[in-house]
Amino acid sequence: MRTPSTAISLACLALLVSCGGGGGSNNNAGTVAPAPTPTPTTGISACSLSARQDFTLAAFNEWYLFPTLLNTSASKSDFTNLQEYIDALVAPARAQSKDRFFSYVMSIAEENAFSNSGATAGFGVRLRYDTTNLRVFVIETFEGTAALGAKMDRGTEILGIGTSSADIQSVDTLMAAGGPAAVSDALGPNTAGTTRVLSIRDQSGVVREAPLTKTEFALDPVSDRYGAKLITDGARKIGYLNLRTFIQPADPDLRAAFEDFRNEGVTELIIDFRYNGGGAINIAELMGNLMGRNLGGQVFEQSTWRPSKSNRNEIYRFTPVAQSIAPTKIAFIGTGSTASASELVINGMQPWVNDIALVGSNTFGKPVGQSAFDLTACDDRLRVVTIQIENADGNGDYFNGLAATVPNTCRASDDITRQLGDPEEAMVSTALDYLAGRGCTAIASTRTTVQSAINSGVLMPALEGRSAAQHEVPGLY
Repeated sequence: MRTPSTAISLACLALLVSCGGGGGSNNNAGTVAPAPTPTPTTGISACSLSARQDFTLAAFNEWYLFPTLLNTSASKSDFTNLQEYIDALVAPARAQSKDRFFSYVMSIAEENAFSNSGATAGFGVRLRYDTTNLRVFVIETFEGTAALGAKMDRGTEILGIGTSSADIQSVDTLMAAGGPAAVSDALGPNTAGTTRVLSIRDQSGVVREAPLTKTEFALDPVSDRYGAKLITDGARKIGYLNLRTFIQPADPDLRAAFEDFRNEGVTELIIDFRYNGGGAINIAELMGNLMGRNLGGQVFEQSTWRPSKSNRNEIYRFTPVAQSIAPTKIAFIGTGSTASASELVINGMQPWVNDIALVGSNTFGKPVGQSAFDLTACDDRLRVVTIQIENADGNGDYFNGLAATVPNTCRASDDITRQLGDPEEAMVSTALDYLAGRGCTAIASTRTTVQSAINSGVLMPALEGRSAAQHEVPGLY
């Protein structure tokens, strides 16, 4: 949950997609809502590592949600960068799965640009790896990007990566030598102008080379190709929505989609959050409002701070808008990459829609949120876990994912041979079966094991090397 250029802003529900992605650590992203003014900091006149560490420790000491799980004895001199110091501070909470790489430092400018307009840089793909078979696949391609221009789309396999045709290294060699991190490193830094030559096998099975340059682009949170559509199942009209991330440009897209659903008399929904790692809490609340036509005044979500900050505890109630509908059935598509604001929406709707299901696999499990503490002179934004999120029933302890709390679940695999939103794609097809009462197999309600996550997951750079967009859009390159 993000607000523009405030010194501290409440970030609710950052994401973690999988263990082992990119740098071999959990992957997370953040979201921001309006929040407090930070305690004034004095004596910081330069951006030395020591000064930044002092600012960081002060923020954690005053605001961290788990004060008894903070390692304040961590010695500043033991660390060569700020992220390593943050990792040491939160190590006790991480050991209890309370802060699984949710606290980090990032660029203020980058985050504001991405949150406000979707601005980022890259080839424009989302990638998934498989260490068992030493392979990497494109699972989504974003519009207006170099990758889509090169006709790389969902289902394309990346076979090799090089700076030119002469030095392409095969993905299986990279994976065998250094795992997913080696593939991530080979793709180069997150800066416009970075060039690579990829050897790919496209969706038709043709192997070819694709020279690509990372460019700046605006990520569309709701794809114009498949993001919102009507699916006909027999005589029933189903509203399908795929939301990539909760950023501010999603507002008009969501309103337009639900206006179409309302005009068509839609009462059954498929909400596809399979790769959605979170974003702005006001967009999550808008989604609740768009599904809460008859729920005005009821509790959608509650945020609770540490006892010393309990005066900041808040309740958000449904506020229907002109485009709101009253769904009778909702199938939420989720995976281990579904976290943060995505889980907030699913959790928030549970008390109010009797016929609701989670389709796919268990979600990540992040019922806590962060605040943003800005050290403006250094372009540092600290993400610090500060709040717990609950729904109207008080459910806010889903650290192991939502599969154990959602009343109905249906197991399904991510079928990258078909486009997102295709009624025959496995997860969408299973969601349609659930809505039609055709039955399904339940999802195991335990969190994905670390080893299985390492074996397969979205590709991510190491935590300290991620752009603002990569924190929120798992698998983005």
